[in-house]
Amino acid sequence: MPRIVSLLPAATEIAAALGLMDQVVGVSHECDFPDEANAPPRVTHCPVHNAGLMSGQVDRWVRRALRENGTIYTIDEPLLRKLQPDVILTQKLCDVCAIGYGTVAKLAETLPGPVQVVNLEPASLADILDDIRRVGRTCDVLERAEDLIASLSRRVKDVRQRAAKITKRPRCFLMEWVDPPFCSGHWGPELVEIAGGFDPLGRKGQPSAEIQWQVMLDARLEVAVLALCGYGIERARRDYELLRSLPGFNSLPAAQSGQIYLVDAGAYFARPGPRIVDSLEILAGILHPQEFLEFVSRGRDDPRVVCVGEKENIQLR
Repeated sequence: MPRIVSLLPAATEIAAALGLMDQVVGVSHECDFPDEANAPPRVTHCPVHNAGLMSGQVDRWVRRALRENGTIYTIDEPLLRKLQPDVILTQKLCDVCAIGYGTVAKLAETLPGPVQVVNLEPASLADILDDIRRVGRTCDVLERAEDLIASLSRRVKDVRQRAAKITKRPRCFLMEWVDPPFCSGHWGPELVEIAGGFDPLGRKGQPSAEIQWQVMLDARLEVAVLALCGYGIERARRDYELLRSLPGFNSLPAAQSGQIYLVDAGAYFARPGPRIVDSLEILAGILHPQEFLEFVSRGRDDPRVVCVGEKENIQLR
């Protein structure tokens, strides 16, 4: 059985869903699900992680670190050598999401014994499912992977078919950052589309990007979802107050109709593993609550999604 080091929260979740957690000997500083992910030693570190910085401060720190160092992460090389992994799960997708593939691959060449470095680089929902297959094949549990993919695909198909019957497709903005504003990219706009909405500002299959506040105002957004990359609802609550302070906020149709939502993007939307389908279902409950009643927010204490608009109490009863 291969000894696995996972440098991605999503990869750790994939490994867990495939029944491989007893083979995971090391994880990243952000791996936190399922509970067993907190047991292995952490082989990466990021100074800004849980540092309590405001969103603008995080953005400036990340930009400066990438400019000066090319990365925002450090890896514990002595620990990695001690763990003697056979497989390292990493990524090329985003320099902000996790330690870069090139750094990992170069380090793996110096480790004793053959080490297989597996790159997970999804840009779409189909890519995420393919990554599950890739991990399953690498770790000799391909049949389990195919079963998991089939189960997830059935849930996606159910949402797609039900949403396809709805004629009204709200203009929904999936927002990845507030200060400065970032639109969603990669699989984000695709999830909105499958759930029965339309993200006029999203970059489907491409990296997310900074946008101007005026562009958001001009888009006449009917629904806004704060899915802050790598963060949960509490960060989104703070940043929602920042969003409300921007000039013209009250002119947004989403603000006027009370259709502004906060989601746990760290657990769902920004984590391309099995729970990405939960993200799709959350969006379906936001966009079409009458059709997807089982996915609608359960109120202010819902750990997945809360509505902060004026119509919250009416909608969620």
